[in-house]
Amino acid sequence: MTITDAAAARLAELAASRSSDGMLRIGLKKGGCAGMEYTMKWVETPDKFDDVVEDNGVKVLVEPTAVMYLLGTSMDFQKDKLSSGFVFHNPNQQSACGCGESVELMPVSQEKLSEIEG
Repeated sequence: MTITDAAAARLAELAASRSSDGMLRIGLKKGGCAGMEYTMKWVETPDKFDDVVEDNGVKVLVEPTAVMYLLGTSMDFQKDKLSSGFVFHNPNQQSACGCGESVELMPVSQEKLSEIEG
């Protein structure tokens, strides 16, 4: 997983505004009309099996159940006149609902995993 400059800057802003230390944990949950939704929450300490991703000067945690769905994903932060938020560009995404709140994801194939590890 990679983190764009814009996402890293926004994460740094959010971390600086918090009264306590912590890290952002990214995961997935079942829900929405397409089947899965991204989750993000601040945690004080990593869970034992969280994957730590460091990119562009920031660290995020990835829940172990989400790792195979998020391999190759780029986390971005986009801002326009009407909204702003984190956006995930995920090569494992098969489809998304019309509102963009939920996605259908497939875990990384064994072939693609071998390419990544190789």
